[in-house]
Amino acid sequence: MTRLRDYNRSLIGQPGSRQQIETPALVVDLDALQTNIDGMQAFATAGGFNIRPHGKTHKCAEIARRQMAAGAVGVCAAKLGEAEVFAAGGVGQVLLTSPVVAPGRISRLLDLAAAHPDIITVADDPENVAALNAAALSRGVILNLLVDVDAGFHRFGTESPAAACALAQQIADAPALRLRGVQGYAGDVQHIANFEERRIESEKRIRMLGAARDAIRAAGLECDIVTGGGTGTHAIDPALGILTDVQVGSYIFSDVQYDHVELRATDNHPFRNALFVYTRVVSARHDGFATTDAGSKGFSTEDYPPQIVAGVPSGSVYSIFGDEFGKVTLPDPAARLPLNSLIECVIPHCDPTLNLYDDLYIVSGDKLVDIWAIEGRGGAG
Repeated sequence: MTRLRDYNRSLIGQPGSRQQIETPALVVDLDALQTNIDGMQAFATAGGFNIRPHGKTHKCAEIARRQMAAGAVGVCAAKLGEAEVFAAGGVGQVLLTSPVVAPGRISRLLDLAAAHPDIITVADDPENVAALNAAALSRGVILNLLVDVDAGFHRFGTESPAAACALAQQIADAPALRLRGVQGYAGDVQHIANFEERRIESEKRIRMLGAARDAIRAAGLECDIVTGGGTGTHAIDPALGILTDVQVGSYIFSDVQYDHVELRATDNHPFRNALFVYTRVVSARHDGFATTDAGSKGFSTEDYPPQIVAGVPSGSVYSIFGDEFGKVTLPDPAARLPLNSLIECVIPHCDPTLNLYDDLYIVSGDKLVDIWAIEGRGGAG
């Protein structure tokens, strides 16, 4: 990727350079990105709640810094590698939203906490809590911890308020751990398309968090943080008065998945598409379709195909034509596209697509204006 990056870097600032980017490339419209960051922050501020954006969406320290500058109380990381990237990039207020269990990873976590005392992580198991406390005690580090509560998704979490309270008590009694609160995430709710159906289901899940919080507080324990939710429920969850902050993520890019979701009761699509794959026609030998240079290695397509927004006639359809190649089917079966035509596609699912690229190519107007590294790419550990 170095030669591709070097070539594209030579285009920065040149008039018309947006159309000259070598492909396949992951491209961010800077104006749309900043509008989305500012818009979500303004919505939260007006609603009286905080946001803790999830960095699994972008894996990019520059974007995390922009979210913090706009007013976020911190950022989230799904995996330890992402948390390390954000901390190294100057964002130390990171919530690691999945348990850290293996001894080697616990050691890395404590390295991070020693350098960045605001780091928070989660646990849902007494054995893990004991291991974290023993390791932190041996290192002389105090580790901030949330009880992970199962909000009906069944991926992580304590299964009842009593279990959450028992784990909270264990954390509170551990000399090297500091109990901060609870977390719960209902990922299966976020993409329910209809707003009212999603509201009904999400409120059930957030009340599970509230019940855990209440049990912990009734035991005389600290529970200052109640965090969860996401982009799909950002206009629903805060109204219950249970969450202290919402873990919004995909709002910054607004992918095809979220384009199918009614995000607010009176504004279905408050965020702009900001993330695109640019691809070019590499073969046009047949009527009615053309082959491009972005296939399954260029898009994550588990639910929807890429949505073409520029470069071809209206009604054209994108599909995967192999690992390395895509296919554009034209509405006119007799038509052909010019070779090297540049095609812009909204990506189907932003989080995993980011993991396929090393860089984000930042555009504004007709220019390529910067290149940002996706430092957390491949940060699966």
